[in-house]
Amino acid sequence: MKLFFPVLLVFLFASAYLDAAENAKYEQADTTQTNVPPSAEVPDSGVMPLSAFFGADNAFPPLANRRICEGAAGGDGMPLVFSHQLDISTLQPGDFRITRADGSTGSLVCVTPMPALDEGELRTILLIGEYGSAENQPVQVDIVGNLLSIDGSLNFRNSSSTVIALEEGPSLIYAEVVPESQWDLGKEQSTGLRFGAPGDGCPEAAQQVVRVVWTGGITKPGGDEIDDVERRAYKVFVKDDAGELEMIVPFAVADLLDGDNNHELCLDTTARPVRVEFPAGLMTDPVEDLNPATSIDVDY
Repeated sequence: MKLFFPVLLVFLFASAYLDAAENAKYEQADTTQTNVPPSAEVPDSGVMPLSAFFGADNAFPPLANRRICEGAAGGDGMPLVFSHQLDISTLQPGDFRITRADGSTGSLVCVTPMPALDEGELRTILLIGEYGSAENQPVQVDIVGNLLSIDGSLNFRNSSSTVIALEEGPSLIYAEVVPESQWDLGKEQSTGLRFGAPGDGCPEAAQQVVRVVWTGGITKPGGDEIDDVERRAYKVFVKDDAGELEMIVPFAVADLLDGDNNHELCLDTTARPVRVEFPAGLMTDPVEDLNPATSIDVDY
């Protein structure tokens, strides 16, 4: 069993201004009525959970009852990352079924988009409950209720994801070019590391912003926010107008100090980003599993 680590306490103690009740969902049955059919049943629709990460086994301290959801203390934690952003009003625990290795079904206390709450980030949902252990891990998450995309056009019902094992570290799972309307250039977040607080923005000099999404929350080992060591480790491959491929390093990394699984890579070029890479062993999830070498294509 993975007991809670100081990193989780860093996230939660630094979240004093946030009240979990405004984001957590508790309904144990699917309550969403819709005429939108399950999009996963359309061939090649790409409407699915991209990852499910068994990130914490009975790991949340008592403070999680206030900072995440009532009943979270002592629970398991699993971030799910989806192919599209979600309409959070259609979200409830009853949308999900988690199956363990022995075939039994786990239980959920709540689901919440925390801490990934910034504009453009509503594709990650945290599932809290009792659904596995190191000896009998969850192996599959099924979407059994009507869970809609943020624009209401897609329904994730009948889609599923296998589960990344507890002992694995976080990996890149999604990358996109951020629309200019979401850049927030020059925005500061000076309140320290917080769970669910607004992240900071790229410097004013940014010409493009690429958002990368990890399978779980990431920090330096020990819980400190990343710095120039990790910035220099990010490699972004871009194509110029002639189709030539070039590797560059972001001149800054933003969307920090909020405890979530997103980073914004600030680029000083207008060349088309096509791929992001990051080496092994520099970042950990909240229970201190180191990341493997990882890469992801940039989505348009």
